Amino acid sequence: MIIETRHFGEIEVGLEEVIHFPDGIPAFEENKKYVIIENPDKDVPFHWLQSIEEPSLAFVIINPFLFMEDYDFQIPKSILEKLEIESPEIVSVHTIVVVPDDINKMTANLKAPIIINTKNKKGKQIVLDDTKYQTKHYIIDEIKKTG
Repeated sequence: MIIETRHFGEIEVGLEEVIHFPDGIPAFEENKKYVIIENPDKDVPFHWLQSIEEPSLAFVIINPFLFMEDYDFQIPKSILEKLEIESPEIVSVHTIVVVPDDINKMTANLKAPIIINTKNKKGKQIVLDDTKYQTKHYIIDEIKKTG
């Protein structure tokens, strides 16, 4: 299937790549179908979560474990059931990234990770109760801590 995107023009994606967010993403609830567009540069950990319903809607995402190895949280049982997650092996976790003009101030929303069942392609952004994670967590600062 061909989808129109604001940042990448027309791209072809397979139906099996479409991730369904039954509740949408907070503030974008009307958009329920997305694909992950992987960065062609394998050394760059940032990808895009692109709406297939709204060409101008795309989020920069990253696997949070790449810059914060001790990132840890429990997925609520209700979410496990909703996404039909049976084992940790079929879970993919991403966080939305904000990239300002000064990339040294780039942040990830660790308070609200995106959970995807890689088997059935169902996803949901959840909000954690844990107070140690913020909506604006500086990625470069974390990389410097571990680097």
